[in-house]
Amino acid sequence: MDDIYRAIQRLFEEGRSAVLATIIRQAGPSPRGTGTKCLIKDDGSFVGTVGGGILEAETLNQARAVLYARLPVRLHFSLDGKDVAETDMLCGGQVEVFLEPVAAPDSSCNLLFQKVEEALREGQGGLLITLIDPERWRAGDVPKLFLRKGGDMFGCLQGAQAVAEAVLRYRKKLMGSRHLSVLSMTDDAGLPTEVLVEPIMAKSPLYVFGAGHVSRQIVPLAARVGFQVVVIDDRDDFADPSHFPEAGEVHCIPFEGAMERLPVDRASFVVIVTRGHMGDKTVLAQALKTEARYIGMIGSRQKRELIYQALSSEGFTQKDLDRVHSPIGIGIGAETPEEIAVSIVAELIQARAGMER
Repeated sequence: MDDIYRAIQRLFEEGRSAVLATIIRQAGPSPRGTGTKCLIKDDGSFVGTVGGGILEAETLNQARAVLYARLPVRLHFSLDGKDVAETDMLCGGQVEVFLEPVAAPDSSCNLLFQKVEEALREGQGGLLITLIDPERWRAGDVPKLFLRKGGDMFGCLQGAQAVAEAVLRYRKKLMGSRHLSVLSMTDDAGLPTEVLVEPIMAKSPLYVFGAGHVSRQIVPLAARVGFQVVVIDDRDDFADPSHFPEAGEVHCIPFEGAMERLPVDRASFVVIVTRGHMGDKTVLAQALKTEARYIGMIGSRQKRELIYQALSSEGFTQKDLDRVHSPIGIGIGAETPEEIAVSIVAELIQARAGMER
């Protein structure tokens, strides 16, 4: 998602326009889920994908009409053979795509998307609210509002301040869902209007303790699926940024007291893959004192029990230890560092999606 908003900023700087396509509804199996985006530029090139095949081909085709009319459209697809004749896209699901114009001359639109990109860059987030009825777009200003985490608002919803107030009241619940929603709400005149409410989430911070061979496989994979990776090791020759080009940060610091130097909070993921039991225990003891969303430690069940016993003798409770994913990763029979990395990152994705075991 960050790439989409960065691309929008570059287009604005060049004085160009585009169409932003978003999957807003999805039922049954389909290539991509709700919230998936594709930015179709005025030269026909695009960033991202809504799923390929006839779905994407028709989306790209309709984008030209949206650019010309400067009005949004909604496309409905049935992926059961009727809408996908002569293709292999027979998922059997239903998909709805919302296409909206993103025009450089619109200063209010420019500012709004600038604030979205800025929030993501700063590790923040918020809610992006859009009135999706095309009639709402005919008045002039784009009917979009960005409610940044913390309360600042950018943009406007003409004739629908009641919508903004309702979203403001329920912003914590809407942000907590992490999922895009299409809601039926009431405008200032008491008339029903459909509203697209999209949580804008910054990349989840992932702290990888240990810079060995397993970490070298975890980091690029985790970065590729949207984690902001920080690598920590206490050895200069291992904590080398050249070994981890995909990581946002690489630190060479002692494991003892490391958490005091890192902003580990309730949005953070912690993976413990140091070179030995003592390093793992040292980091785990600190991680359990944080509000980290996910804590995973590599190793066998025997190693885990030995470390748990030591931590219990230091005052940690069973409730504390139940927070730990250990042995780390989902069960796929992984043996090589590459396979172990796939197992670990799969569990991170699972946890991020709210599907923890």
